[in-house]
Amino acid sequence: MSMIISIKDSLRQSVEAATGGQVTVMYDDKGYPSHMCRIPMFTLDTIDPTWPAVPHPAFIVNGTTKSEIWIGQYPAVIHDNRALSLPGRDPAASINFDTADVQCSAKGAGWHMMTNAEWAAIALLNHKSQGPDTIRGNTNYGRDYTATYETAPRQDGANPGLASGTARTLTGAGPASWRHNGEPSGIADLVGNVWEWQRGMRLVDGEIQVIADNNAADNTISHAAGSSAWRAILQDGSLVAPGTANTLKWDSVSSVQLATSVTTSGTPSTQYKDVVAAGGVTIPAILRQLGLHPHATDMTRGRLYVNNGGERLPIRGGSWDNGANAGSFALYLTNGRSSVSTNLGVRPAFVL
Repeated sequence: MSMIISIKDSLRQSVEAATGGQVTVMYDDKGYPSHMCRIPMFTLDTIDPTWPAVPHPAFIVNGTTKSEIWIGQYPAVIHDNRALSLPGRDPAASINFDTADVQCSAKGAGWHMMTNAEWAAIALLNHKSQGPDTIRGNTNYGRDYTATYETAPRQDGANPGLASGTARTLTGAGPASWRHNGEPSGIADLVGNVWEWQRGMRLVDGEIQVIADNNAADNTISHAAGSSAWRAILQDGSLVAPGTANTLKWDSVSSVQLATSVTTSGTPSTQYKDVVAAGGVTIPAILRQLGLHPHATDMTRGRLYVNNGGERLPIRGGSWDNGANAGSFALYLTNGRSSVSTNLGVRPAFVL
């Protein structure tokens, strides 16, 4: 078997007892543990009553609706070429996309790098249930940039707030406000600390491309540049072959602008809440549901960065020095798949 989930060991029992069963410990194909947070399925009308009462795309994998998804409670550390979700560690960094992808999928069937659809589901759910900007984090060298009294131990040993060094904080070491539900049982460090690679979405010469639903959670689906799984998006929300006429793109005008053509190449950025569409362009609901266009404008945290030349793979959340530019909806699309950085990591997820 590639996955052991039924063994009741002392670690798993203690974690489940402490979190009311919201977090468990799962074991990969080599028996290494990961702390995993359960996200139950919800329907789109939960977020916006104008959306249909169907599951959010994060809960549909290869046409099957899943009752839950499991997200690493912490950014990954790497051991034996496996991405593990463990507390109190220096999060892994300086990993390129393809390496991070393998380190998650190598854990066995169901394991994968967290997908953009999964990230969007959590960000939308938090915004709806907790309100805007309720997830804080390490966005100012070991502390939150507004609530500067909220700190966590830095892996470089420096004091929180010292604007030098490599200011990653130990996984999950911040307060409950640094978790997606504001409770110790929540997913930690989604905002700040390290940016996190995401499966299932990319930008190619400005064209927004996705892998349908949460099919990217199937670790056998190729994310190679030439994979047949990639789809572009039309204004009516239809998924079509990349390069189809009038697909949605991000143009570089004076800022990031949703359009159907790229008139100017560049590297613009805009606060996520302020991203707009060019005149006459219809914004399909799928973009909002996947966290690729604001569904609300009351967020003050999070920025969208775009490079509309070449292939760009997504990272989300922000890092230790991003201040207001980090946030649950922050999206950075300027990195190629070979990019590495001391503030760029990954998080494992699991769908049975």
